[in-house]
Amino acid sequence: MYIFDEHNEYFRYPGGALETPGGLRLRLQVERGKAANVRVHIKPDNLATPFPANPAPHRAQPSKSPAVGVTELTYAGVVGAYDIFEIEVFFATPGLYWFHFTIHTVHGEELRVPAHQGGSFQITAYAQNAKTPDWIKGGIIYHVFVDRFFRGGELNLKPGAVFREDWGGTPYYTPDEKGIVRNNDFFGGDLYGVIEKLPYLKKLGVTCIYLSPIFEAASNHKYDTGDFMKIDSSFGGCKALEKLCKEAAKSDMKVILDGVFNHVGTDSRYFNRYGSYDEVGAYQSKDSPYRDWFTFNKDGSYEAWWGIELLPAINEQNPHYQDFICGSEGVIAHWTKKGVSGWRLDVVDELPDAFLDPLCRAMRREKSDAVIVGEVWEDASNKIAYDVRRRYFLGGQLDSVTNYPLRDAIIACVKENDIQQLADTMARISANYPKEVQDALMNTLGSHDTMRILTALGGTYFPPTKEAMEHYRLDNQQLKTAKQRLKMAAALQFTLPGVPCVYYADEAGMEGGADPLCRKCYPWGHEDTELIEWYTLLAKIRRENKCFIDGKYELIQAREGVFAFTRGEGKNRVLVAINISDTDKTLQLQDFNHNALTNRSAARLTAKRSQASMFLIK
Repeated sequence: MYIFDEHNEYFRYPGGALETPGGLRLRLQVERGKAANVRVHIKPDNLATPFPANPAPHRAQPSKSPAVGVTELTYAGVVGAYDIFEIEVFFATPGLYWFHFTIHTVHGEELRVPAHQGGSFQITAYAQNAKTPDWIKGGIIYHVFVDRFFRGGELNLKPGAVFREDWGGTPYYTPDEKGIVRNNDFFGGDLYGVIEKLPYLKKLGVTCIYLSPIFEAASNHKYDTGDFMKIDSSFGGCKALEKLCKEAAKSDMKVILDGVFNHVGTDSRYFNRYGSYDEVGAYQSKDSPYRDWFTFNKDGSYEAWWGIELLPAINEQNPHYQDFICGSEGVIAHWTKKGVSGWRLDVVDELPDAFLDPLCRAMRREKSDAVIVGEVWEDASNKIAYDVRRRYFLGGQLDSVTNYPLRDAIIACVKENDIQQLADTMARISANYPKEVQDALMNTLGSHDTMRILTALGGTYFPPTKEAMEHYRLDNQQLKTAKQRLKMAAALQFTLPGVPCVYYADEAGMEGGADPLCRKCYPWGHEDTELIEWYTLLAKIRRENKCFIDGKYELIQAREGVFAFTRGEGKNRVLVAINISDTDKTLQLQDFNHNALTNRSAARLTAKRSQASMFLIK
């Protein structure tokens, strides 16, 4: 009886997230003669925290209706067998909004659009000039887990650390006699090793190095921060980081750090449970200057992150802690002045707005184009954390997030033949995320928290225990299939909106299960050169075609085993196709006449079976 497509600009213009102050035109088509009137119902999100800015009031223009409330649409003519109803509504204030239509029929009935009970369409209305840093767009991020990448400097381990001479061996993962996994085995990778491998990263096309945590800490993963103001000596200390930032800049690369601000380690300067530091920690005395950073119970126990005793949780709303991190002499300012160009914020949904706001302001105060990426595993535009709707993208907070929804959709596409999930995921991102955010998304296939992507794509059954998974390897046929799928997955990762983030050694064919089996040493001298060549080619195509910086995404086909889309506009476009079927398919498009993967002219646009294809206009 009606037609409305929220992803079609005929029905919703402009499409996607809306910059405020700004108007939004909505159209609904109803079968001719069936509707007495049509109304739109718009309400602000009732879980959202207020937007902190206090913009000057904007009056709705005479031709536009104020956004919030119930407003009748205007009859606007006929198209085919449908009457057209339309309205333009005006949004003055950033926020998350929801809307639906009601159709009042000539027979006295009331119909809801969308039809399902309680269903609504989302509007992400963001602040004017909410711009993300240009330097990150169109580039390539490389994620380094420092201890496992490359040995470059002198070995300098703390007491209690275990040095592993067997580079490439399986990291320790079994609990000790107290039931604790210590994560105290070190293979010797350091920041000088990253410096030594800069030529390799440059050849791979990397423009940004994202380092796993590097602050002083007892563990090899460094998520149990010991001292925010020191780079761990086992990684080379502060001098190594400063040198890395300077040397990377010479190769047009920037460095971003992993910011873990919601917990520290028990063996830290601030908690000091074991007396390792020379000042009084929160665990030692109520008189410690850090005592109020933490929450202690009457029995002496304390709140720990996710109940992990080694990671005491921090109260991020404590003024002293906020000043320590965000103040003019704080952690953010200190490391930005040392050359850091941005941060990836660990579990950002656990950082309340009262902390995240000053944190982001501190970053931009020190470096106006610092990039701020939040770790989010869901749709970040409407994320609810601890019963609060987050406002990451409305202005003043995040530039980007870890794009795990896209990762899941890519795996479902190339492994499970589920093209529709990928099409739906991209439609949601296009509709809900501001365009500036889309162009800066951290598109990852693997990370320190996930199974190695090659293993994930090739395996059909995974052992249920880490002991069994340690010895799990893809057989020859599985490996062949996994590589074929990874090539398609990487092609999507490098060409869909956002910035590809390559987890170290994924491009080298590393296999492995979940943490810590996904954190093995880079296999120098035993790389899969075929995969490295593929990643290098994708990087070259990405670098040579400016449409991958901020070019428009348009879905061309998501059926018959083919997912195809274009980036860019006019003659500055690239056509990308993934064919997961078992037969070649011809794409019915004009103008594209050059095969980007073979660098040859293409008389016919053929999406080869089980392969990625890319075509240019020349």
